[in-house]
Amino acid sequence: MVKHKLTFEILPTTLGVCKLSASQVVPLWACQGEFFSVTKTTEELSIVCSEAVIPDEALCERGWRALKIAGILDFSLVGILSVVSEVLANVGVSIFAISTYNTDYILVRDNDLDAAVKALAGKGYTILKA
Repeated sequence: MVKHKLTFEILPTTLGVCKLSASQVVPLWACQGEFFSVTKTTEELSIVCSEAVIPDEALCERGWRALKIAGILDFSLVGILSVVSEVLANVGVSIFAISTYNTDYILVRDNDLDAAVKALAGKGYTILKA
């Protein structure tokens, strides 16, 4: 279980979560900007990237903001996403989580960002604007 308080950085870019066919190659637009994530499975090609570069015709959920957990998280840490998602669920904020080698990113809808920040700050977490 998480024993220390985390610091979150709010990334400035509004993101979109897109779904493409598993048979498609990663389009060039998906790899633009400072933040993007690509996941391929046998069922889909899922892309999270800057909303500004996503073509209108793409199947996409737009209007997401990312809260980055600052610093590098050790692989032995347990319960980070669980604790954060519980705090946000308690105030009715749904999340889309992305994990990288270094850290976790918690995506919330842009219109839920203020509620998410308030809930996390209320639990003693530090929130920074990137």
